[in-house]
Amino acid sequence: MISLALSILLILIVLSLPVGVVLIVLGISLAEIYSYFPLLPASGEILWSSSTEFVLVAVPMFILMGEILLRSGVASEMYESLDSWVNPIPGGLIHTNIAACTLFSATSGSSVATAATIGTVAVPNMNQLGYNKKLYLGSIAAGGTLGILIPPSINLILFGVLAEVSITRLYLASLLPGILLAVSFSLAVLIFCLIKPELGGSVRSSTWTERIFALKNLIAPLGLFLIVVGSIYGGYATPTEAAAVGVIASLIIAFWKGKFRLIDFFSALEGAMRTTAMVMLIVLAAFFLNFVMVSIGLTGKITDFMKGLEFSPVTVILIIVCVYLVLGCFMETLSLMIATTPIVAPIVASLGFDLVWFGVLFMILIEAALITPPIGVNLFVVQSVRSQSDLGPIRDVMIGVTPFLFMMLIMIGVLIAFPSLALWLPNFVMQ
Repeated sequence: MISLALSILLILIVLSLPVGVVLIVLGISLAEIYSYFPLLPASGEILWSSSTEFVLVAVPMFILMGEILLRSGVASEMYESLDSWVNPIPGGLIHTNIAACTLFSATSGSSVATAATIGTVAVPNMNQLGYNKKLYLGSIAAGGTLGILIPPSINLILFGVLAEVSITRLYLASLLPGILLAVSFSLAVLIFCLIKPELGGSVRSSTWTERIFALKNLIAPLGLFLIVVGSIYGGYATPTEAAAVGVIASLIIAFWKGKFRLIDFFSALEGAMRTTAMVMLIVLAAFFLNFVMVSIGLTGKITDFMKGLEFSPVTVILIIVCVYLVLGCFMETLSLMIATTPIVAPIVASLGFDLVWFGVLFMILIEAALITPPIGVNLFVVQSVRSQSDLGPIRDVMIGVTPFLFMMLIMIGVLIAFPSLALWLPNFVMQ
C-alpha cells in the first residue's frame, strides 16, 4: 500500500500537475483501490467542515496585510532607519538586509513578500557601495525565509490546522528561535567580513542625532507587530481576530504614509485573493487526502512501519530532517508542507515528541527549502528583483545563501538537542 501510494505520487509529480490536483487525484486513486466502502460521497462534508475552520480565516487576512504593506512604502523608510544603526558593524548593509527582513517578517508573515520587498529596496545599493554580490544577495534570500518562522507566520497557521496544534503556542514557540536564527545570520556575515573586509563594501556612518531621528520610521512596523502578535500573546485576541485587526492597522499605516492609493488597495485585494485561492485549494486537497489515508489505514501503516524500524526516536527525527532537506530541493515549499504534514505529524507524535516543538523545527526545514537549488523560491525572487538593476547569473544568489543555509542546519541541531529552546516560552506563558 505504501509503495503504491508513493509510486502514484511520484508519477503525478513528474507529470507536472498542480499540487492541489496531485493530492486530489492521489486521494481518489487510493480510495478506489483500497477502500471497502465509497469515500467520495463523504468528500463534500469533509471539504465543507475543513473550509469552515475559523482559524483559517486568518490566512487571507495575513496575506492581505502583507500585500498592503508591500505597496505602502513602509519598507524603504524602515530600511533606512535600520541602516543608520547597524551599518557601522563590519558587513554594513548586509546586516541591514537581515535586520530589515526580520522586522518586515514580523509584520507580513510571508517569506516571498519579505524577500521581494526588502530586495527592491536593498539591491540598488549593492553596486554603488561595492558589496560582494554573492553574500549581499544571499542575505536577502535567506533573510526573507524568516517570514515563515517569526510570527505572524501564515505557514505556522496552516501547520497548526493540519496537525491540530494550538496556533498561539506555535507563535510563542517560534519567536525565540526566529530571533536567534536572524542573529546567527548576522554572526555569519560578521565572521566573513572580519576575515575578508572587502566583502563588506564601504561603511557609512551616521550621527547619533540622525539615528535617534530615524527611529520614528520604526514606529509603524513595530506598532503593527505589537498590535497583532501582542494581542495573541496577551490572550486578548485569537489569531483570526488579530489578523483582522492587523489588516485595519496596516490600512491606517498605508494611507497615513501618503503613498497608498485606492488603485493600490484594489491591487492588494486582487493579489490576496489569488494567493488565498491557491493556498486553500492545496489545503482542502490535503484534508481530503488525509481523510482517505486514515479511512484506508495508510496513516497507521506508515506509523507502524517507522516504529518497526526499531530506530531511536532521535534517529527517526534525523531521518525526517534528511528527507525534507532532499525533498526541499525538488518541491515547492508550501506544497511540501501541506502535503506531508498529515503524514509526518502522527509519526512524530507517536514517538513522544511535542508537535509544537516539531512545528518550529519543521518551519526551519521549510526555510532551508526556500533557498535550496534548484527549486528554492526565494532564489528566483531575489534574482528577479536583481535583474531590474544588475545583470548577473542566478548562480551568485545560490552561492551566496550557502553560509546562511549552514546556520539553519546548526539551528536545527540545536533545537533537536535542546527542545526547551522552543518550548519554554509557551510553557511559561500558558501554564
